[in-house]
Amino acid sequence: MKRVLVIGCAGSGKSTFSRQVGERTGLPVVHLDAYYWKPGWVATEAESFDRELERVMQTDSWIMDGNYSRTLDTRLDRADTVFLFDFPRYLCLYRVIKRRVQYHGRSRADMGAGCEEKLDFAFLRWVWNFRKRNRPKLLAKLDEVRASHQVVIFRTPKEVRKYLAALRESGR
Repeated sequence: MKRVLVIGCAGSGKSTFSRQVGERTGLPVVHLDAYYWKPGWVATEAESFDRELERVMQTDSWIMDGNYSRTLDTRLDRADTVFLFDFPRYLCLYRVIKRRVQYHGRSRADMGAGCEEKLDFAFLRWVWNFRKRNRPKLLAKLDEVRASHQVVIFRTPKEVRKYLAALRESGR
């Protein structure tokens, strides 16, 4: 486990998990949101984002969290391990609302500087529709790479806690 992707719905816990695995393994953590979003929630141009992504992926090891489906194939080509957070929509919705309250008026550490936590209808709709629109494509991609990658699908927070406890016990 040297080049790790962490994908799943917003609010599923990707960034927290990535940070915790990074602390246990010493692998550097790359939050794609921090590369993509400029202050004021301005999106980075695709070419610039792709160049930065390529630079990061050239390093020997990383934990990369975020979806960004346009670049998923490229990232899968370089990864050796993939974690998919396949949680129910109600849990993800609850967590994004909780996160909005918790970080009111502030930017999260895994987000680009100057991107204060916000919540709008479009984002809530994206979270609500993730299982219908994004999940089938992600599962199909993971089936394609299962022979060459370690693929772990978490369906409950308990499975995540169990994995992290085992990782801690292994001394990593």
